Amino acid sequence: MSTVFSPTSATGSTSLGIAGLEQVYDQLATAIDQADPAKAELFLVKLALLNAQALGDAEAFGRHLQAALQDL
Repeated sequence: MSTVFSPTSATGSTSLGIAGLEQVYDQLATAIDQADPAKAELFLVKLALLNAQALGDAEAFGRHLQAALQDL
């Protein structure tokens, strides 16, 4: 069964709509393209840590990690 990623905040409320997610996706794709291919993984780790800090909730971040791992 496929799991669909849902754009929710730690409280469960929708924080970004489809248009916002598309904008974030485009920004992320552009940034990955700008990174040295040998450092793309480091870039993504730094980005994840910055977003975890902004989220301010380690348990919610863990749930997001598990959701991102689905269906890879």
